[in-house]
Amino acid sequence: MLGRINHIAIAVPILEEAVEIYRDMLGATVSEPQSLPEHGVTVVFVELPNTKIELLEPLGDSSPLASFLERNPAGGIHHICHETTDINAAAERLRSAGARLLGDGRPKIGAHGKPVLFLHPKDFNGTLIELEEV
Repeated sequence: MLGRINHIAIAVPILEEAVEIYRDMLGATVSEPQSLPEHGVTVVFVELPNTKIELLEPLGDSSPLASFLERNPAGGIHHICHETTDINAAAERLRSAGARLLGDGRPKIGAHGKPVLFLHPKDFNGTLIELEEV
């Protein structure tokens, strides 16, 4: 069910400041910002040889990321995204095993234009897990 790690997401209070750190200090290639209103975030991707880092900034006051940043004002690791080849089969397997899928439990289109699901962190050792179909 799980494939490689697609990305590690880091919540940041100010996206442009985080971009400067990764691009200017660390010399990384960083994508252009992409607003995802359905998810309540603006994202950029830091390209690495073996994976990506997703930097997330809240998009609007009702963003679910805003409450994370209230608890972690400097930001921090928000979730880990794993690839899967069949997100619907993965969702069914997880539901039957008792895992909680966030939202309405149906895949939404994520930043890469592919279906994604989020799994409740209380079911996965305190870690928010994203599954992305590849």
